Amino acid sequence: MTPYSVGILLFNEVEVLDFAGPFEVFSLAGNSKTNAKLFDVQTVSENGNLVIARNDLQVQPNFSITNHPAFDLIIIPGGYGAEEIEIHNERIITWIQQQAKQATIIASVCTGALLLAKAGLLNGLTATTHWMDLDRLEKEFPHVLVQRNVKFVDEDTIITSGGISAGINMSFHLVSKLCGQQVALETAKRMEYDIEL
Repeated sequence: MTPYSVGILLFNEVEVLDFAGPFEVFSLAGNSKTNAKLFDVQTVSENGNLVIARNDLQVQPNFSITNHPAFDLIIIPGGYGAEEIEIHNERIITWIQQQAKQATIIASVCTGALLLAKAGLLNGLTATTHWMDLDRLEKEFPHVLVQRNVKFVDEDTIITSGGISAGINMSFHLVSKLCGQQVALETAKRMEYDIEL
């Protein structure tokens, strides 16, 4: 089968595990019989320039928001860069709105949910984010039904997850949803990560 194409948004001050966790899960997921990759994972930033993630990790994205291929799955990570910088970046918010119309699934990690909410994608839906930002999500976006004490919330084509490491749990859920539970379990075993599906 043709691999699902995954686009992970990057920006300055992005939380490292928010994008690196999903990147690892999707990159490792494969067909155990043929070793075929099930996901083609690429990174995208506004201009395609070098991104300085949290704690000064430098990451070179594969594409900009103007030259990337079509994606089946979009991952919007969080961190200080999402909640305090990109939430005011109309170009990124517009890109997220466009991707939501084109991709099969758009998913957020941590405070990436604030960007989905800003884009109007969570109105009338149940969603979650990092526990420290649940009140903010509820206050600033009253049309979002905030759910607490969960790793992720699946609203079919839009999925939100809790903070940082919860993005890994969400990614395994997506692997299971798209490729089957056995693939998710085999990938988790390879990563030595305990999951409940």
